[in-house]
Amino acid sequence: MTGRTRLTAEQRRETILTAATAVFAECGYQRAKASEIAARVGVSEPVVFQNFGSKAGLFAAVIERASDTAENLLASFAGRPVAEVLRALLSPEHLDALHAPGSLGVLFSEGTASDADPRVHQAATAAVRRLARSFTAMLQRGKDAGELDADLDVEAFAWSLMSFVAARGFRRGVVDDPALEKRLIEQLLHTLG
Repeated sequence: MTGRTRLTAEQRRETILTAATAVFAECGYQRAKASEIAARVGVSEPVVFQNFGSKAGLFAAVIERASDTAENLLASFAGRPVAEVLRALLSPEHLDALHAPGSLGVLFSEGTASDADPRVHQAATAAVRRLARSFTAMLQRGKDAGELDADLDVEAFAWSLMSFVAARGFRRGVVDDPALEKRLIEQLLHTLG
């Protein structure tokens, strides 16, 4: 007879966080159900709440994790030319994947929505600000290395990049010229110097 191995509290929390990330990315915050998250992990719904307090608390932990993932991705590009990194990150294919249902980008959109629970909105806002700081730091490294225009306002440009990324869904919905997206990226990168 083989028994199930009992998870440590940290392992249980991690499995819940992983399942919640998938459910929130697939369904969005409003439609996601704690019961679905619990079912994916094989625990009862109260176990989910014991670990995170509330659905909002769980989403806040998920969005913080997503922010960590995005920051680690940006850090992994250290040493590569900034324009090359941005061209890859801003490519239509990458942005479409980022905004696709089930992706981490959905979490940021859901969390910053105007009707989000205040705790969710606060966590998402903090996560987006962290990403903007990471973009700013990457741009500053490029500026310090002489890759970018010496007069570039790296913080303003970082927020411009974040806005460009966030608006991909809007552009995809209303622009019927696929070549325009590539031209927009080139225009944005042209301002780097």
